Amino acid sequence: MTTAPARAADPAPGTTAVRATAPAAVRPYQDYVYAYPHKTAYRPLPDRPALRDLWRAEPKDALALYLHIPFCEVRCGFCNLFTRVGAPGDLTTRYLDALDRQARAVREALGDDGPVRFAAAAFGGGTPTFLEAAELERLCDIAEHGMGAPLGRVPLSVEASPATATADRLAVLAARGATRISLGVQSFDEREARAAVRPQHRRDVDAALGRIRDTGVPVLNIDLIYGIDGQTPASWRASLDAALAWRPEELYLYPLYVRPLTGLSGRTAVDDPAWDAQRLGLYRQGRDHLLERGYRQVSMRMFQRADVTAQGPVDHACQSDGMVGLGCGARSYTSGLHYSFDYAVGMPQVRAIIDEYTATRDFTTAPHGRRIDADEARRRHLLQSLLQAEGLHAADYRARFGTTPQDDFPAELADFAERGWLDDGQDGPDRQDGPATSAGGSGHGRLRLSPEGLAHSDAVGPALFSARVRADMAAHQAR
Repeated sequence: MTTAPARAADPAPGTTAVRATAPAAVRPYQDYVYAYPHKTAYRPLPDRPALRDLWRAEPKDALALYLHIPFCEVRCGFCNLFTRVGAPGDLTTRYLDALDRQARAVREALGDDGPVRFAAAAFGGGTPTFLEAAELERLCDIAEHGMGAPLGRVPLSVEASPATATADRLAVLAARGATRISLGVQSFDEREARAAVRPQHRRDVDAALGRIRDTGVPVLNIDLIYGIDGQTPASWRASLDAALAWRPEELYLYPLYVRPLTGLSGRTAVDDPAWDAQRLGLYRQGRDHLLERGYRQVSMRMFQRADVTAQGPVDHACQSDGMVGLGCGARSYTSGLHYSFDYAVGMPQVRAIIDEYTATRDFTTAPHGRRIDADEARRRHLLQSLLQAEGLHAADYRARFGTTPQDDFPAELADFAERGWLDDGQDGPDRQDGPATSAGGSGHGRLRLSPEGLAHSDAVGPALFSARVRADMAAHQAR
């Protein structure tokens, strides 16, 4: 795991650090920060706090629900998610049995002392559509009857792969209220797919996309990856155009990462500046291509068709808490603790954790996690707001914490400004309207990244990690 350099000593509150020389160059691809703190910073919780106590004082009127299915038909070469290939015997049945037990235990722990309502739901993995149609029906029942999430009345996002996006499975999801299907394509070029250890045929990808469109689910998202061995600007454009032919409501453009214990982990180019430059070039090409074709940029990775209305939160629990995760790879977020089950990437360890989960009878406590103090809460709010193109609304930050980001993180924001990563207040065609703030500003208006700052999101995020989180991530033993 690559970590950011240690945080420099802060100047006095309200002052701006002055640098005598130009800032040292940083690697643009350090970490994909989709949640903070990262799960590799979680540790076993010796006291195993009771969920009822964790949730007692939390607002529960706009919760997000996430159900995790840890199975795939094949493991891609870049994947370091918590998942296993295949599910022998009755493993999926046993897993759904455990998920049902967990759902009922968690719903009881949420209590009835106030309104418990869900504002959004998602099925992820792994590959949720690895489950057969009848099993997907049961998964929806667990969300609805076990947890009380009103599918059909709240946004429901589901991840799928071309091989598992079959007509019967998609029909179940459409009937149960799915509003978004995300298809992991990665590349429409079969040679590139093989290079990423993702064997698939173009005809099967197109057939899956056609079946998704036939369901009438309102949002189709297509995932693509840049930086694959052998990929060129021409082949990257061909994949972009192949995706655009389906007029997807959303597109995610992911830089390729090579992680320990994954199928591509023997690659020698991991620390190659030429690879960083290639990925940056392909990112800019893809961004400009989509902006020119009627898409708006939501984050470094996410692009949304300009005529589309968002179906719910852009990212689950972006700055706020209130995430309820079910399944052995899911996380849950309260204001004071993020918690989950154990985490691994290697197949023997993943299988052991899944087996332990399916045998669990008592789901009333939190086994692994990380406490969130006031400093970490500020970092999380700033980090996850700043990584969205809309940026951070200073009034929201002040209302929550009583301070401004400039008060709390003057050195980091000054560094971003010196690198040209903060918006200077000039709104271009791909920017949201409204005033932006500078690193030394008063804290009114909005703090957001410039286009070049968004391009370096995977360096911006790690630069805001606390020293304690960085140390625990570095001490994590990949297994």
